[in-house]
Amino acid sequence: MSDASSSSSSGTPRLRSRTAHIDALLDRAGPYTDASFVPGAAPKKVLRNTAKVLVIGAGGLGCELLANLALSGFRDIHLIDMDTIDTSNLNRQFLFRTKDVGRSKALVAAEFVMRRVPGTQVTAYHGRIQDKDEAYYMQFDMVICGLDSVEARRWINATLVNMVDPDNPDSLKPLIDGGTEGFKGQARLILPTLTSCYECSLDMLTRQTVFPICTIANTPRLPEHCIEWASVLEWPRVFGPEKKLDNDDPEHIQWLLDVAQARARAHNIEGVTWSLTQGVVKNIIPAIASTNAVIAAACTQEAFKLATTCAPPLNNYMMYAGSDSVYTYTFEHERRPDCPVCGGDARDVSLSRSTPLAHILELLAESADVQLKRPSLAGPSGPLFFQAPPQLREATEGNLVRPLSELLQHGDEITVTDQALPFQLSLRILFTD
Repeated sequence: MSDASSSSSSGTPRLRSRTAHIDALLDRAGPYTDASFVPGAAPKKVLRNTAKVLVIGAGGLGCELLANLALSGFRDIHLIDMDTIDTSNLNRQFLFRTKDVGRSKALVAAEFVMRRVPGTQVTAYHGRIQDKDEAYYMQFDMVICGLDSVEARRWINATLVNMVDPDNPDSLKPLIDGGTEGFKGQARLILPTLTSCYECSLDMLTRQTVFPICTIANTPRLPEHCIEWASVLEWPRVFGPEKKLDNDDPEHIQWLLDVAQARARAHNIEGVTWSLTQGVVKNIIPAIASTNAVIAAACTQEAFKLATTCAPPLNNYMMYAGSDSVYTYTFEHERRPDCPVCGGDARDVSLSRSTPLAHILELLAESADVQLKRPSLAGPSGPLFFQAPPQLREATEGNLVRPLSELLQHGDEITVTDQALPFQLSLRILFTD
């Protein structure tokens, strides 16, 4: 009886190839094989020599993604992450060790994978995704997100949609997005301009009020980061284990508010308020390593299918729940015609002529499928209200109390922008009286 581990006729042991399990999938077609699949050397060459993949995020999900991609045969992997390693990461971000604390996650993760999987090249960048231009993203065959930030997902989603040129098929870069929250997770495949984009499904999300320790400790970007830092890190440091934080004690909330506002000022962050502080400190969701593993496996499977065409890709959304048992549900999320990123249609907003302009900002703040942080408004004749720079804000904030009839005509469109996002939303104002 012979197998891959038996001895050859010369007596020299034949070791099982590292890629044997991958070759078994690519050497022949199967009942679920994609129609365009050509078995044999061609898909292996694409996977190992041609495919160029960008992974965004080197946290709990990103570490799993990197290992899975390398072990699946991808050889040209690029990685972006702006965080540094914290002791709290070590229980689930398995590419890091105690000696790595304080170093760049991206650089350490790249070194680890290249050391453990010879032949794999991981090019790391320690910084923000916004630091790179469209030419940088154009070089990749696909982008895989292992992010903990809704804002970052929205940015890369909009960037990839804006890159698509109908006359250049190579400008379409598939986006594979994974996300986890406790025992829940999701994996999805976005084909920019062809399928539902991330912005299309924004109303499925709740506003994020819980963030990884590494983010709040090292690279705060949101007011919520500052509040979590005050409650999770500073309170125990200042008061020790003897004094427990009481989320219902106004004096405790005031202390957190003062400390969070001071940190926000130091990092040029706005928006730390009493109500937001209360909301953040009462909602803690742990990171679960097993959830990261499941979602990373699903995302890697989609990357493998896209690179080799060995099976049809996901269409287009998979949800996972692991609190009671292992449960997954797959469905097709449809595009929204009025999506500000991939839809293009203006949204109709019916209001009274006497409605003040400030009401538009209130509607945007309450809208679950928009979730803008600091929107600015412009009409056909120019700025209506701009958040920045300070001179323009001062010149336009008087419009907030003026009725819409003094600023716009029936059917005029308002252009809504947000400094944090590379897209704009159009609102068509329809007077009801």
